[in-house]
Amino acid sequence: MQNNLKAAILAALLLAPTVSFAEEAESNFSWNAGVFSDYVFRGVSQTGKDVAFQGGVDYSFGDSGFYVGAWGSNIDFGAQAAPDVEIDAYVGYNTDIGEKVNFDVMLTRYTYHGADSGYGNIDYNELITKIALKDVATLTLGYTNDYSNTGENVLYANLGHSWDLGNEYSLNAGFGRTFADFGDYNDWNVGVSKAFGPLEVGLNYYDTNLPFNASDSVVLSVKIGG
Repeated sequence: MQNNLKAAILAALLLAPTVSFAEEAESNFSWNAGVFSDYVFRGVSQTGKDVAFQGGVDYSFGDSGFYVGAWGSNIDFGAQAAPDVEIDAYVGYNTDIGEKVNFDVMLTRYTYHGADSGYGNIDYNELITKIALKDVATLTLGYTNDYSNTGENVLYANLGHSWDLGNEYSLNAGFGRTFADFGDYNDWNVGVSKAFGPLEVGLNYYDTNLPFNASDSVVLSVKIGG
């Protein structure tokens, strides 16, 4: 954990010179980059509780609500033959319904790269829908009929949000449940973050009720975007 924290702090120093550029750019194009002491996806570490370097780009089509984007991270599934990079591409539609409700629907393609030829293809698609009630909560539903290219159905539901605490601080929390052919389980997280202009530093705790040590992680993150 100490090495992970050192890596996060070093990344913050490396990212800092890009702040001025981010403040100047105003367009339909946006980007994000960050370093995390662990990459946790729905309660399960994707990097063997090691450091993750992540980044993404998005493009919105004016005021139409439609957008496209891509995001990537290093991964470590614990096997020598396994992939070591995840790249996700997505297309979606986002709109406000009145002043209090936001609706977002997105189709995501998860792809994994760097595996040995005998490892097999684990790429798959997922439809994700989010309904957010301003300053209250966000309901996220994700569904795939071909999880990791296995033909298995998986439905994910999460209720959570990020609440503004003032002075650039935010409280983040959520509770999720995975409904899968291979078994159901819960995950949860809670944490705080603070913004320094376009730079955000966060500290979050993740865990699950899985019978093995899937996460149980305290994650330090340093992110920047523009």
